[in-house]
Amino acid sequence: MTIDRDRLAGLRREEEERFVESHPRSRELAGAAAEHLLAGVPMPWMTRWPGAFPVFVDHAQGARFTDVDGQEYVDLCLGDTGAMTGHALPSVAEALAERAQHGFTTMLPSSDAAWVGAELARRFGLPRWQLAMSATDANRFVLRFARFLTGRPRIAVMDWCYHGTVDETLAVLDGDQVVPRPGAMGPQVDVAETTRVVPFNDVDALDKALAHGDVACLLMEPALTNIGIVLPDDGYLEAVREVTRRHDVLLAIDETHTLCAGPGGATRAWGLEPDLLVVGKPIGGGVPVAAYGMSQAVADRIEPAMKGHEIDVAGVGGTLTGSALALAATRAALSTSLRQEDFDVAVPLAERWAAGVASVISDFELPWHVQRLGCRAEYWFCPPPRNGADAAAAVDDELEGFMHLWALNRGILLTPFHNMALFSPHHTGADVDRHTEVFRSAVEALVG
Repeated sequence: MTIDRDRLAGLRREEEERFVESHPRSRELAGAAAEHLLAGVPMPWMTRWPGAFPVFVDHAQGARFTDVDGQEYVDLCLGDTGAMTGHALPSVAEALAERAQHGFTTMLPSSDAAWVGAELARRFGLPRWQLAMSATDANRFVLRFARFLTGRPRIAVMDWCYHGTVDETLAVLDGDQVVPRPGAMGPQVDVAETTRVVPFNDVDALDKALAHGDVACLLMEPALTNIGIVLPDDGYLEAVREVTRRHDVLLAIDETHTLCAGPGGATRAWGLEPDLLVVGKPIGGGVPVAAYGMSQAVADRIEPAMKGHEIDVAGVGGTLTGSALALAATRAALSTSLRQEDFDVAVPLAERWAAGVASVISDFELPWHVQRLGCRAEYWFCPPPRNGADAAAAVDDELEGFMHLWALNRGILLTPFHNMALFSPHHTGADVDRHTEVFRSAVEALVG
């Protein structure tokens, strides 16, 4: 079945009008913000929501938030994973209030430091850790370490990956040429000189790229997430590990989104053996913090440099990194959330959500699919892709915008940039069923 584009455009106009009429206070605040904030928002990604202006949030709790117009939403975005613990986690709020009485930052370790390091080691199986302000920073530090240890200038990434605002990773393939990812603003570096890009699920392409002998590190997600969920073929990740070891290339796994697979991410769930690992976003319960771990072999090689006189100008670290505030939040979040018992609630909700969406797709015989990884699920307007390029080619901005706005106008918030739903223990089966109902009504409106 194909979508009537004229009908789609008409429905989108109706939903735009409904949105504007029902959000007068957000519209007022958006106008005021536009006077002094570039693009009217404090961070540019906030322009990527459906509607003529962003919804301004009044408060968020658990799996819901209320906007300044008093409307409540089931939050299936959760800050694009940043609030995967649920909003306003009591343990984090209490830890921050207590920490506020004793100072947030001294550029010295706090009493929570050893606990956080031990807990990260327990969860992910890598023995040595450092903190960062964001997963972007952690990925930059990991790549810098890899180049330092190997003496090799290049890195390798997956085609259509996303690892934050790391210059070398904003690269894609155009035929057999490495070029900047579409939309990358003012690239600092020529990615053709710094980066080798390979398609996901293509072991031969990876082997060929690493055979040049100039790659220090392969940075990858164990399943692509920011171009839709693309799962690894059977045996693919084991082959990646064999190829990287054979070419003496360090393997860095970015678990920032794939933490949805379980308490230790896909690394623990699937028995992976990375040399380096990055995790960010939810580990601080919403407070900016990330971490990167490494094998003992890597730690033994890098530690002498970490204790050098010039480590403060090495390009690793940051004045506010590893602060008492961040460590208190991380300890509180990891001791009370993102545990196996939390995933035991959240994963079945994601399964139920995926089944509901799949039933609608089947009933209307649409050439769409739904994919799930742990407590994260997503639908796409194409058959299941095996790599990022296939997924990118199927992007339908008009259809996606309509589906998001239709859901938003009916109290359901999906993640911008793609059609992702993330579940926490605070969601309920009723939340899932409400989305299925709204999703079905959108499809019914589309097909007439």
